[in-house]
Amino acid sequence: MTPDPIRPSGIRHPRPTRADLAAAADRTIPDVLAPELEVLFVGINPGLWSAATGWHFARPGNRFWPALHRGGFAPRLLHPSEQDELPALGLGITNMAARASARADELSAEELLDGAAILTDKVARYRPRWVAVVGVTAYRIGFQRPKATFGPQPESLADARLWVLPNPSGLNAHFTPVTLGLAFAELRAATGLPDPRPAGPADR
Repeated sequence: MTPDPIRPSGIRHPRPTRADLAAAADRTIPDVLAPELEVLFVGINPGLWSAATGWHFARPGNRFWPALHRGGFAPRLLHPSEQDELPALGLGITNMAARASARADELSAEELLDGAAILTDKVARYRPRWVAVVGVTAYRIGFQRPKATFGPQPESLADARLWVLPNPSGLNAHFTPVTLGLAFAELRAATGLPDPRPAGPADR
């Protein structure tokens, strides 16, 4: 692995090499989970950067962590390596499909359908208040809701309220960092969670 840019806390992490990324295909990574979270974010599946590092939404250019901060879920911009700080904020991360791939469109419909069933069982076991699926296409396929749109969903998932957020991948050109932050902020407002960021003009 080659040197990685310094994260906000000043710690430097190695970047995966091409060989590391190639070897990461089809791996799985652990969830960030705890019982009775406020919001469980559900990615589509791990990318190769995530599988190589063990960190969710780890690829440079993915806007999940900036959107989490801009949306008022985190007091500062977290580096993916700091994902284990999320449960203390009432937050967690899992995925619709477990296996890593270079692109989400490499997944089959069957994998997303199976993943939705596994997610339902997981939500019933861990009892988060809200489940936020990060990617409307995966939600439509996995839960067989072809007309689903962004925002709150009319159905629940094992007693958790459901919300669909845009995919924060850098490949999703329909949303900017600002509009992604606004989408996350809309969810936070619906949950009633307080904004933990210090008062100030930046990113608010």
